[in-house]
Amino acid sequence: MTGTDSPAVRSLFSADGRLPAIPRKAARREQLLAHLAGALFEADRSYSEREVNDTLRTVHDDYPALRRFLVEAGHLVRPQDGSSYRRAA
Repeated sequence: MTGTDSPAVRSLFSADGRLPAIPRKAARREQLLAHLAGALFEADRSYSEREVNDTLRTVHDDYPALRRFLVEAGHLVRPQDGSSYRRAA
């Protein structure tokens, strides 16, 4: 079990594997974002915005907020033109 697959992170998800709400507390949200980046996005692969959206939509309906949080926290990076996304190293 990794630090991003902790009981605290697992407790954020419903039985069907979806996220009912994005945590408001920064530390809890950071745990979630680290988990999502590692679980949903491969290292060394570029993703289009549509691919990122489709992937995040499988977890939570507010995928734009999750995408923004992942970028702001540095888990996903994108070039200045926003043409693609990559998981941060």
